[in-house]
Amino acid sequence: MSDADTLPPADDQRIVDLKQALEERYLSYALSTITQRALPDARDGLKPVHRRILHAMRLLKLDPNQGYKKSARIVGD
Repeated sequence: MSDADTLPPADDQRIVDLKQALEERYLSYALSTITQRALPDARDGLKPVHRRILHAMRLLKLDPNQGYKKSARIVGD
């Protein structure tokens, strides 16, 4: 190996159990996903995906009093 291929020594090297590290990181990822996407917001009771759909419907000026529109139009826009 040439000198360009070697990494400089790091001062904060430590040995970490791979299984333990993956468990911790996956748990934190799963919890953040649940709290940010899967659970409804306490302010309005909507999930982010539902809030995006309602916002798109508002931009398209869709109202319950108007005629029928296909859902692909709302989701696609």
